[in-house]
Amino acid sequence: MRVNRSRCSKRPRVTTDGEGLVSHAGAGLLAELADRSGLTDALSQAMSGCGISWRAHDPGVVLSHVAVAVADGADCLSDLGVLREQPELFGPVASQATAWRAVEAVTAPELRGIARAAAVARERVWAAAGGPATVTFDFDATLVAAHSEKEDAAATYKRGFGFHPLAVWLDETTEPLAAMLRPGNAGANNAADHVRLLGEAIDALPGDYQQGHHQGDDPATVRFPLLVRADSAGATHDFLDAVVARTAQFSVGFAIDARVRDAIECCQEEDWIPAVNRDGAKRPNGYVIELTNLVNLDTWPAGTRLICRRERPHPGAQLTMFDTVNGWRHTCFITNTPTTDLPGLELRHRGHARVEDRVRNWKNCGLANLPFEDFTRNQAWCAISLLAGCLLAWTQHLCLDGHLAKAEPKTLRYRLLHVAARLTTRGRQTTLRIDSTWPWRNDLATAYTRLRTGLP
Repeated sequence: MRVNRSRCSKRPRVTTDGEGLVSHAGAGLLAELADRSGLTDALSQAMSGCGISWRAHDPGVVLSHVAVAVADGADCLSDLGVLREQPELFGPVASQATAWRAVEAVTAPELRGIARAAAVARERVWAAAGGPATVTFDFDATLVAAHSEKEDAAATYKRGFGFHPLAVWLDETTEPLAAMLRPGNAGANNAADHVRLLGEAIDALPGDYQQGHHQGDDPATVRFPLLVRADSAGATHDFLDAVVARTAQFSVGFAIDARVRDAIECCQEEDWIPAVNRDGAKRPNGYVIELTNLVNLDTWPAGTRLICRRERPHPGAQLTMFDTVNGWRHTCFITNTPTTDLPGLELRHRGHARVEDRVRNWKNCGLANLPFEDFTRNQAWCAISLLAGCLLAWTQHLCLDGHLAKAEPKTLRYRLLHVAARLTTRGRQTTLRIDSTWPWRNDLATAYTRLRTGLP
């Protein structure tokens, strides 16, 4: 009779006499990307006016190392020690105290400089890997709990305590473009915050992508169309007026009030059009209809249309009394796109759901733990978390393909970033030797090659 093993380890003998080994070998790819893309140099320039005399460590290198550590899974400055103890791979890494001084030195001018540094690096990466043909901004806010007294932490609408940051992602490349750390009681539909982030997100794009999208630009100069998506928190007049003023289209969730419910009741059953999936096939139990002529939209930007979608509710769906009576779950959005393809418009808006994945990944890149008591330092940490998200997105865009090009940070860490390797030196050449049995060894080796070829 064959007996299964009843333990999950080989229980090897443990010694401490290994030589030439480095862990987190894949994180070296992120550090090299920061250097080759120009991010490290641009961060040095951003920190040049902070008023601190840096002797042993350049502040740009310090912030780059912190961003790499956060992308690698760190959630506080003490985790920088993992990089510090591997100088053969990462060079001299600042102490925790020096890293703290670098974060403390970040004020409003430095925050703007960090955003410009990310834009400089983004332009180089896109020039090497190719930029998207269209641009889609996804706006969303999230709640971050604070478990101690932190400056500007406040009660949230979900009866928690902490912060309510708002951010913008580029859907085509998953990159975070801009973010705003806000108190927990900040309004989800604050139009001024959305307008400010819209401008910052446009400024984060390479120059060709910005053409025609600044206020006052000639619409004829637009080279890359811009779409702005948000949930119903973005359905404010000031925000959508700002979107239109920047020669962009919008697709924003719309609350179902009494007017909309009356319009839905007026619709004939045969007027509902089947919704579609991404492959063009009809979506089971999903239908779409336009309500523009049944609801007064005169106060919204010219050309605004109201689209309604209905579907059979899935188990656990939260339904209004109206939905309970009708047996359908209804959602609405407004858009200024003039096409007659209603299923296509609904499918495009449904893509905004991917922003929930972006938020989760952002929290997995440092946002879940705002480690400082001071609000300004937490703003700096928030900016560093955006750099970490950009490094991961740029790595996937430039260096990876297949499943890893779409994988979330946790998967990248387990398969690439945290892999151990051996450093050997022969003559003056240092070699990083990855285990020949590691399943993703070729992906990591190819990633280094693509990085050095694309950004020599």
